[in-house]
Amino acid sequence: MSTLAHTMMTSARSADSGLTGPGEIDRYPYAEAPAVDRVGIPAWEGADPELGRAGRRATGSRGRGLHGQLVQQLGQMIVSGDLGADRPLVPEEIGQRFEVSRTVVRESLRVLEAKGLVSARPNVGTRVRPVSDWNLLDPDIIEWRAFGPQRDDQRRELSELRWTIEPLAARLAAGHGREDVQQRLSDMVGIMGHSLGQGDVLTFSRADAEFHSLLIQVAGNRMLEHLSGIVSAALQVSGGPVTGCDRPNEASLAHHARIADALAAGDGAGAETAMRQLLTVHPEVERVVPAPREH
Repeated sequence: MSTLAHTMMTSARSADSGLTGPGEIDRYPYAEAPAVDRVGIPAWEGADPELGRAGRRATGSRGRGLHGQLVQQLGQMIVSGDLGADRPLVPEEIGQRFEVSRTVVRESLRVLEAKGLVSARPNVGTRVRPVSDWNLLDPDIIEWRAFGPQRDDQRRELSELRWTIEPLAARLAAGHGREDVQQRLSDMVGIMGHSLGQGDVLTFSRADAEFHSLLIQVAGNRMLEHLSGIVSAALQVSGGPVTGCDRPNEASLAHHARIADALAAGDGAGAETAMRQLLTVHPEVERVVPAPREH
């Protein structure tokens, strides 16, 4: 039975699937997704002190404690324009504002400097750098842009980039017939089918993310593999324009299954075509890859 046939049966009869019951799905090996605060970031001046306290705010700290939460706060504020290049970032002011130690502030600014968001120079201080200097491929910056004023540009750019990366990765991956990888891809499709039948969007999304990440990693191109984090970030911030990965449904499941079947058969062209079909937006919205823009 093909992966497509198996998964369509899975979604229709989730309780009778070859997978174990819902209790087993609950133990799917992923860490809980971070509870990222999507509330608009307050301006530097006049913000509610309670909202400014990094230790109390529910941000996407990614398990890095106060340091990670402050990076998240400052990063979001820089990307949203609430912190600009008009004045230096004074560590003492930041420490007082967010009620954290100078060490936490220093470590956080160092991380932001590595991402290209700020620069620290003697006699000048720490200042926000122009967008052209930002590491726009950094997953954190992708997330901050996707939920800030630049959300439309960020999501369009991500969609265009995925159209460049993933069809090529799918074609190349067909030449790497590792049984363990193929089995894992099929497992992900099976889990997606089961979770679709259960209405479990979170599990569907996790399996979806692993499917795409694994496919890129087995393409045999280390530069493409380096970009796998971009695809993961794109899946996490999906939405507008909408691709087949953004809305768990039978069509998305079927395209994933066709990709897995093509890879199992060593059909690079088929895998590439199926991936392009998956990344095609729904008919009610604009195509993911628009016509070339005039400059």
